[in-house]
Amino acid sequence: MKRDLTMNQQGVNELAVDELYLDYGSGASANPILKGVSMHLRKGEVVALLGPSGSGKTTLLRAVAGLESPRAGTIDIGERRVFDGGRRFEMPAEERNLGLVFQSYALWPHKTVFDNVAYGLKLRKLSAADIKPRVMEVLAQLGLGHLGERFPHQLSGGQQQRVAIARALVYNPPVILLDEPLSNLDAKLREEARAFLRELIVRLGLSALMVTHDQGEAMAISDRILLLNNGRIEQQGSPQSMYETPDTLFTAEFMGSNNRLPGRLVSRDGGGVTIDIDGTRLHGTARGQVGEGITPLIRVEEVRISAGQVDNALQLPLVTCMYLGDRWECLFKRGDIVLRAYARTRLDDGQYWLQLPADKLWVF
Repeated sequence: MKRDLTMNQQGVNELAVDELYLDYGSGASANPILKGVSMHLRKGEVVALLGPSGSGKTTLLRAVAGLESPRAGTIDIGERRVFDGGRRFEMPAEERNLGLVFQSYALWPHKTVFDNVAYGLKLRKLSAADIKPRVMEVLAQLGLGHLGERFPHQLSGGQQQRVAIARALVYNPPVILLDEPLSNLDAKLREEARAFLRELIVRLGLSALMVTHDQGEAMAISDRILLLNNGRIEQQGSPQSMYETPDTLFTAEFMGSNNRLPGRLVSRDGGGVTIDIDGTRLHGTARGQVGEGITPLIRVEEVRISAGQVDNALQLPLVTCMYLGDRWECLFKRGDIVLRAYARTRLDDGQYWLQLPADKLWVF
């Protein structure tokens, strides 16, 4: 069961998907879900499939697992081709040897933790003498060694999640597939489970493909993010690059908490732009193809609040402040201009200057 981390060779593809097309229905009523998706997963890498509902992320995961039938394209797991649309070849799901962790955990309620984890090995006709040490080892690795004789209803949500992960890992699959693995947990437990899952993946050198709609979860756990939009990959890259250098307005808005402002383009000089917002000239940074119809955008955490006049700023009245524990989120508004910003203390009523740094004021 133990993985030799020295074998974690970056650049070796454990999973490769090429030009995958998948429709629901057929003929004139066919609804295209995946529209030519290509992606890869390297050995020891965690890739998050991120996107809104209906973007195709869960369908892509299920196609890799063999639970959905694509129309065209190829899927390779290691050196094995498991789907080839051109040859009309589709390997059954049970032969793909992938570890699956479902959103609902899908534990057998009448089986103990030990028997739930051992189930896949029994299906593979392993002997009881071979099964016991492998199950006990994976339970120990996930901190479940003392819970082997309990039933799922006797466990917390976090413990049930670990049992589902243990069941996926016990036969040492080349890739584990995680479908919204933290969505059934409450907010505090999700943060703890997120840290546990990332630590486990790094410690065991796992190769994992994870579906999530939560950008914070994707950034915390994954090495690389694939952002899907309407059946296509909008952008992919490291969590940091996706957050700090989005290529499109869709990526920028999905990857953070933002202020979208009304504005008019005045001029452009290379990557720098000058815009007009309700009579105030501001400098910003062009992202993507900037045309006449522009969308200025800035992350909430990048807005700087000042009581006195400062450069590249809008003067707006304070509407309200909301307490978030470690900070206050303050709302400013004048006409169509609405800005949110963070403050360390609650602000008094009045007018404030909201500075928008030129390199953080993105114009799409």
